[in-house]
Amino acid sequence: QVQLVESGGGSVQAGDSLRLACAASGRAFSSYAVGWFRQATGKEREFVAAITSSGGTTYYADSVKGRFTISRDNAKNTVHLQMNSLKLEDTAVYYCAADPRFGQIVITNEPSYWGQGTQVTVSS
Repeated sequence: QVQLVESGGGSVQAGDSLRLACAASGRAFSSYAVGWFRQATGKEREFVAAITSSGGTTYYADSVKGRFTISRDNAKNTVHLQMNSLKLEDTAVYYCAADPRFGQIVITNEPSYWGQGTQVTVSS
């Protein structure tokens, strides 16, 4: 069992940066792949980025590639999403999710564990 808590959301202007954090509790966090998803108002949830349990492999949605960076610190049970050059269309609730299987995050988009989400609002 893994519990996930997101933080770091807020309101920024287009072009600014934000750094989201996902703090995990529970056993063996280092054996879980972690991903970030987002859901804008009136839209379906979409995949944003993912990282393997070791941190050796990352994967991004085309819409954020080159602007967002996912990283993890297994010693601190934390995963970060650094978001640069934010755009209006990045406005959404961002969710952290975890699963022992990387494929459940990047292929099926159905990880086992989810956080409650943190709001990111980008304005012009």
